[in-house]
Amino acid sequence: MYKVLLVDDEILVREAISAKIRWKELGFELAGLCENGQQAISYIQDSPVDVVLTDIYMPYMDGMGLSKYLYENCPQTEIIIFSGYGEFEYAKQALQYHVSEYILKPVTAKELSKVLLTVREKLDSVRRQEQKLDQLNEVYHKYTKNESLIVSKALSRLVSGTQGIQKCLKELDELGVHIRGNAFRVVAVDLDVYSGYCEIEKELKKGSALMSFVVENISDEILRRSECGIAYRDSDNRICLLIWKHAKQENTKYILEICTEIQDNVYQAAHLSISMGIGCCVTALEDLPYSYESASDMLRYRYTKGTGIILDSGDKQCEANPMTLKKELKAADEAVKSFDHNKFEQTLDRIETWMKTKYVNRNAAAAYFQQMVQLIYANVYQSDEKFAMPETVMAKVADAHSIEAAMEAVRVYAEKGFSALEKIGQSSSKRQADKAMDYIFENYADRNLGLNQLCEYLNMSTSRFSSIFKEATGQTFTEALMNIRIQNAERLLRQTSLKNYEIAEKVGFSDPHYFSIVFKKVTGKTPKEYARENSE
Repeated sequence: MYKVLLVDDEILVREAISAKIRWKELGFELAGLCENGQQAISYIQDSPVDVVLTDIYMPYMDGMGLSKYLYENCPQTEIIIFSGYGEFEYAKQALQYHVSEYILKPVTAKELSKVLLTVREKLDSVRRQEQKLDQLNEVYHKYTKNESLIVSKALSRLVSGTQGIQKCLKELDELGVHIRGNAFRVVAVDLDVYSGYCEIEKELKKGSALMSFVVENISDEILRRSECGIAYRDSDNRICLLIWKHAKQENTKYILEICTEIQDNVYQAAHLSISMGIGCCVTALEDLPYSYESASDMLRYRYTKGTGIILDSGDKQCEANPMTLKKELKAADEAVKSFDHNKFEQTLDRIETWMKTKYVNRNAAAAYFQQMVQLIYANVYQSDEKFAMPETVMAKVADAHSIEAAMEAVRVYAEKGFSALEKIGQSSSKRQADKAMDYIFENYADRNLGLNQLCEYLNMSTSRFSSIFKEATGQTFTEALMNIRIQNAERLLRQTSLKNYEIAEKVGFSDPHYFSIVFKKVTGKTPKEYARENSE
């Protein structure tokens, strides 16, 4: 029976609800009646209840105040609020206090009974989970005191190679554990929920031990049923599987099926995600440490591969070296230099995809990401000496426990870098464009004047210059150069009697015929027509 406390300042409402609800049939006991929130709190402090059924408006302390108290002090208590129509929107504010249900007045016995049944189902579910946890705790505490713990320690010594094979086998034989087969593989199993912690806190470690015990139990049951191995835990609560088989070739396919079955059963039974690293196959017990080492090594690739995975050391090719991504590093550098944020993001996407499809360990990947951070800093610092040093970003990348977290740190820093460049660019772009126009005015007569020459003078890449020049002037370099040449040609045609070929040469054209074509295209007239009409 779950205990209910009814809180309402109207005595008729309290009496009506008390009388009309068949509490026992619904699985409840009406434990008490209170007139307001203050009375309810005093009652609950002496006699805790499972459900509080309360009105909104009451003297001294209303239903919202009572809900807040329960949320902060009795989070396991379910709250049902009933209120008048005009109070209903106000009642919805109680969402922040995890109120279970709202009922509009007037409340019928049928409506309230239906709500109480829904709440009971929720309470039943919580109770079942608590009972299950209590049972696991009981079994776990027995485990820590019985021979299962001794078996785990003996198996751990066998697999790690810290004790002689014959002594280990004798100990295990006395404990009723018999190692069979002529081919062996060790599987290392980690709980994904704790994969992001470097050091597990005391409370988390207790929870981890209990969950590891659940995984070990399920794994051991499946292995014993299949008569192909045994599960145990090492000193760090990591679950390990020692799997044997008589045919070495069959071992690979069979072990993957076993691991998949364990993974599925663990999730179905306890909603726990686990990752598994399958070690290399060995044919001698003396070589088990090699299998264990390779199994543990595979779990390091969760940094790039993700969680809830099964990684077989037999599938692993040569470990990829991120330093081979020099082409992408160059592309990222060019993207920053040219203020191209989209191109930089595309480069990061390609890097992330490459790392996830290859075997890249955490240290190698982090080193590459730190190079990316350094190039962002180096490029932005040239334009803005106040741009922040990347020490904190470097630390975030180094401490990240997944490629996604590391990439996010790089992306956030890149966003700041491009934002700084954009602010600088808005003021410097016009200065650079003005400087370019001055240079063109001074050198337009040079028939060899070109974009590369101008950009070398400005100490700027051609792509970046073209972008800011077009944005600042509305024209390309070629268009600007031609316009200045034609303007000066017009001046000479008006003020001098020079021949066309002489004017063409003075304004930077090596071919008089081409000069005439361009002049007419720009002005709509030939040089002779323009000179005749505009002669001063």
